[in-house]
Parts: sequence; structure tokens; C-alpha cells
Amino acid sequence: MSETGLGVTTGAVARRLGVSPTTVRSWEQRYGIGPEVREGGRHRRWTPGDIAMLEEMCRLTSSGIPPAEAARAALAVRSRLAPEARAASSPRVPQEGAEPLPGGRGRSPRGGPGGPGGGLPLGEVRQECRGLARAAVRLDGAAMDALLRQTVEAHGLVVAWEEVMVPTLHAVGRKWESTDDRYVEVEHLLSWHVSTVLRRAAVSERGMPAHAAPVVLACLPGEQHTLPLEALAAGLAERGVPTRMFGAAVPAEALRAAVARSGPMAVVLWSQSRSTADSVLARQVASTAFGLKGARTAPLVLLAGPGWSVRAAVGGMRRPRGLREALDAVSALYPDARAEPVSSSR
Repeated sequence: MSETGLGVTTGAVARRLGVSPTTVRSWEQRYGIGPEVREGGRHRRWTPGDIAMLEEMCRLTSSGIPPAEAARAALAVRSRLAPEARAASSPRVPQEGAEPLPGGRGRSPRGGPGGPGGGLPLGEVRQECRGLARAAVRLDGAAMDALLRQTVEAHGLVVAWEEVMVPTLHAVGRKWESTDDRYVEVEHLLSWHVSTVLRRAAVSERGMPAHAAPVVLACLPGEQHTLPLEALAAGLAERGVPTRMFGAAVPAEALRAAVARSGPMAVVLWSQSRSTADSVLARQVASTAFGLKGARTAPLVLLAGPGWSVRAAVGGMRRPRGLREALDAVSALYPDARAEPVSSSR
């Protein structure tokens, strides 16, 4: 880390915080979040009080607080920590929609890099969604992980998935498609952190007897989109329903063998596109019988995902329209399953 007696350089403090130097400079230009000391009157040097201020700015913006409001609170943190080191005149923090600071490049319009969604096309969404979007654009993994965990704990898996994770993932995807492969790194990192939180939730819940028949979750051959199934696995774990997750692109023979060997109560087959929706394979799975002779049974098959046609579900199959409906359909098969958690958003 590049340090001198006067403090830390912008590049060094950005690495410490896990953000880009451009983000740090834009906060100074738009909101007055700058160092109190400049080496030789020009070079930025960040003191411990300055760094505490930036850490608070990161924390607040990642939680969904608008940047201008976060800046005011962050400046107050520095003032409390080191009043003796304050400059003769405090930096001026503009209100939302105010004119840019003198000498700055101007604040971005709503939705720009410093705006509510970090430049992503979010629309009207929850505050947590905007915070997650800003953390994703900054490539701030720690902030994404913390915000995702807090959202699941506060609101439950379904609300976290439908109202925070999915809108942010869709916004990143739209940005990626419209900017000639820019933001692909944002999409990859965000997906990884969403998957991490979902998998953590899927293995953290217990309560169903070990001998209970599981739910098999699998993507059809050629299908690589696993996040929706991971959300379902986490939601079922939240209700105490046992699962067996087989993940992406399960070969047909392996899928049939997994169903026959595990004797599941239900099988969820995910298809993201029409090209992977294999109705023949789905019917084969639905007709797989197991159990004692004279009392053999077959699993309920749920055709999940936008790849399935409306008429694909026939005898022994259902086509849920979303996560909540899939959870309810599967939970109904387990008398001892826990009810859907009541979130604070209801």
C-alpha cells in the first residue's frame, strides 16, 4: 500500500475498500467526499478519518441509501472521528438534483454510474435491489454477500429472490446485451454471489426426517441455467423439505437413473429455452415407478422455467408459474413441511 506521512493514495484506498479509483474520485466530485489533505496542494492523500468516511459511504450505498444522503452521513463520521483534523471549510455536499461541485465533471443523471442503480436499468424496485446493483457495478463482493444475506434473513427466500436478486440479475443482463459485452464481469460476479447465498441457505436448514423421500432438482440436457433451481432448493430447505440437487445439463440416462434410485416425491425439471424443453424425457420421468410391488408409485413432475410450453404438462405433471407456486406445490406433498415464513415486508 502506497503510504506517506500524509496518508494513503487514492489507488491504495480504493484497493482497501474493494472499489475502483474512479468511483472514489466520482464521490469526491459529485458529493464532496474528498480527502482533507492534498500533498503539495494537489495530490490526494487519505487519512484514517478519510478512510473511515469512505468505508461508511460504501456501507450505506451498498444498503440502498441514495449516494447524496450517504455522503452527508459519511462526512459526519469523519467529523466525529477527527474533529481536530478537519479543514477550515467543510466540503459542500450537494442535494439530489443539485448542480455539480465547482471544478467537477458534474453528477450523472438518475441511474448513471453514481445514481441509484449504479447505471443499471432497474425501474421501480426495492431499496435493497438498488444497493445490490451499486455493489455489483463496483465489483464489491463483500458488500454483495452481506446485502444478500441480510435480505434473505429479513424478508425470507421468496421475497429476496423475486424482489431483489432477479430484478438485479435481469438489469445486469439487459445492460450486458445493450453495451456490446460490457458488464459481463458484473454479471458473472453477481451470479456467483447470488449462487453462494442460495447454496448456503439450501444446506443451513434442517428438520425433515432423514428417511423422507426427497425432491429431485435437475436441469435438462444442454441447460446451463441453475440459479432458479438453486433458489427453489433454498426455499424448500427453508420449509424443511429434503432435496437432491443435480445441477446443470443432466444427461437423460443419468436423470432417469437418479429418479429411479432416489425414489423422490417430486422431480423439478428446469428449462430456460424451448431448445432444452424435452417433453419426451419429462414423460419418461413422470412414468418412473418405484416402491414395493403392489404399492408402487411415481413422482409428481414439475416443468419449471420459460422453456416449457403451456400445454406441456400432462398426466402426473404440473407447470408452476414461479418460485412461490413451485414451493407450494412441493410442500403440499409433505405434511410435516413448515409453513412459508412470514417476512417483514408483508
